[in-house]
Amino acid sequence: MTMQSVRSQETRLPSLLLLIFLPAFITTLAYAVLVGVQQTLPPLLVFYLCATLLLFPMELGIILFASKKEYGKASLRSALSEQKPLQWWKILLFGSLLFGFAGLMSITVAPWEARLVTPLQNLIPDRFDWNSLDRYPRSMVIITSVYYFLFNGFVGPIVEELYFRGYLTSHVKRFGKAAALIVTILFSLYHLWAPFANIFRIAVFLPAAYAAWKLKNIYVSMVCHCLCNIFSVIIFIAA
Repeated sequence: MTMQSVRSQETRLPSLLLLIFLPAFITTLAYAVLVGVQQTLPPLLVFYLCATLLLFPMELGIILFASKKEYGKASLRSALSEQKPLQWWKILLFGSLLFGFAGLMSITVAPWEARLVTPLQNLIPDRFDWNSLDRYPRSMVIITSVYYFLFNGFVGPIVEELYFRGYLTSHVKRFGKAAALIVTILFSLYHLWAPFANIFRIAVFLPAAYAAWKLKNIYVSMVCHCLCNIFSVIIFIAA
């Protein structure tokens, strides 16, 4: 591949913002509308259904389309072309170490940020409260918990790592080391449905993003992301 063709694949900043925030906006809008017009399903389940039907397919679709355009075949290659192999135990080791760092952030940065944004959180209507599962039948709580575990613990992190650390980061290489920082900040801000944990998210995912960039292996950050989300789901369900 020539240098000219590599440059042609670089994503300009307006396009980068569109690729990140348009899927997030569409999904969050659908979530807000559905929560407002129905009370049968918990808002937590409503969001992950919207993510399943809108957010994740859009992100995967963009990768497939880019691969078709760049390599002539719809695949995940556009998200994986920059990756280098790494032994499985090293992937688990680095991912676990990053997860340990995330745990440290959860007992230091997260409580501080939660106190900081409490006045803003109080402005959110109760119908969007994910902690409202006690209002629903036990069967609905079980369905929601299982769905939340599967799609927040595995599907979501895998798709997002392919999209952000794989596809998007590899298409802003002109920023060098700053690419990981830029994409991480935008990744945090893209959580329009959960806008009050940006400092914590950036603190957790910047080391993971940099490790994935440095090692050229997104499976390291993918393991970390999955472990973080699985742990948060378990804590949420147990609470």
